[in-house]
Amino acid sequence: MSGQLNLAQESAHPVSGACESRQVDDREVLLEIGNLSKSFGGLQAIDDVSLNLRAGIITTLVGPNGAGKTTLFNMITGHIQPSAGDVRWQGQSLIGRAPWRISRQGIARTFQDLRLFTHMTVEENVLTMMEPGSWLWQPGGKTRKAARSDKVSEILERTGLANKRHTRALDLAYAERKFLSLARIMATDSRLWLLDEPASGLDPNSYTLFLQLLREEVNEGITVCIIEHNLDIVVNISDRIAFLDQGKLLADGDPETILNDPALAAIYFGER
Repeated sequence: MSGQLNLAQESAHPVSGACESRQVDDREVLLEIGNLSKSFGGLQAIDDVSLNLRAGIITTLVGPNGAGKTTLFNMITGHIQPSAGDVRWQGQSLIGRAPWRISRQGIARTFQDLRLFTHMTVEENVLTMMEPGSWLWQPGGKTRKAARSDKVSEILERTGLANKRHTRALDLAYAERKFLSLARIMATDSRLWLLDEPASGLDPNSYTLFLQLLREEVNEGITVCIIEHNLDIVVNISDRIAFLDQGKLLADGDPETILNDPALAAIYFGER
């Protein structure tokens, strides 16, 4: 599997509205990562990375294991503070802000370990991600509660979880837990989604639904940055690709250029 990252010119799971037709370079910059670095003792996990996440597209972070992709997410969301550099959201620095404050700014993320409330139901897990409504006795309280319930119903229907509404997260199949993680982020009002390997382990039908949902959300204005190792997903969904290796950003550009670079392929497949 050498020579090219894009091993097949046509994917087995095509998705309409894919990246090749989208103009990305002139879009608004939502998140600006500037000269970001992070070291853990003698390990340089992120090394002087600069990257712009532009509005209304899907940027995919690729690279071998240990390249620093999740560490980058952790710094964007305030779970880890950088050793140097800056992260700016719509022009405002996020450095030093608590994760919950960054989330309130409109940045949501998923984790590889999902972090669901396993003893809560599917519905309750989704509701925890939504802003609390007014008390019923306050003006508009009943209307807001009904609107939240309708939104939850719509999300569960789209993610295939409608018949699991009252099932505990603990009792879901693995693919269903993955979709619950996605449903929770769909319930927020965030403009930017950071998704850490959200499709890993999905069966073919679930995988196709995942790609469809993600593209639908982007077409509605959501911006996505996704960490992904599955090249089928990378080929199908990416509007832009950033390639990390050993904490360094080696390339950032359109999918065709990145996926057909022999040097990057050698790094990705461990052939350097």
